Formats: sequence, C-alpha cells, structure tokens
Amino acid sequence: MTYERHVLVLPDRDAAQEVAETLGERFGVAEEPRLVRDALAGEDDAEDAQWLVVVEDPDGRLDAGALDAYAAEWDGWREAP
Repeated sequence: MTYERHVLVLPDRDAAQEVAETLGERFGVAEEPRLVRDALAGEDDAEDAQWLVVVEDPDGRLDAGALDAYAAEWDGWREAP
C-alpha cells in the first residue's frame, strides 16, 4: 500500500464541514480531515471561496472513485493527484 492524500473541493464552508464530519461514518476515516479555505484568484470575499477537505490516507485504502462520487453529492469533486 502507498500513502495517499485526497483533496475534496467543496463550494462552501457548510458543505465542507458536513463532508468532513461524515467521512468517518461513510469511509471509516480515522484521522480527522483538515478544512482549508481556498480563495479564488483575485477574490477577497469569503463568498467567493472554495473549501478543501484534506483526507490523509496512510494505508492507501480509500477508493478515489467513491470519494469523488461522495464529493459530487455536495456539488464538489476530488482533485486528481
């Protein structure tokens, strides 16, 4: 197995928080995901920010396709490495 880091991109903070809170139940993620605000280039307004949910996957056991589908349920996506 290889160490992986998955980055899920969500449209707003509420969606990112909900995804981060439910990843453990849905995917068995043990380590709490990190939330990161990603402001769009040239934008200072928090309304124009995307939110990233960074999921550490030390054993490389999480299914990238399933994470992508889950993020899509929240109008988001998984960044390809």
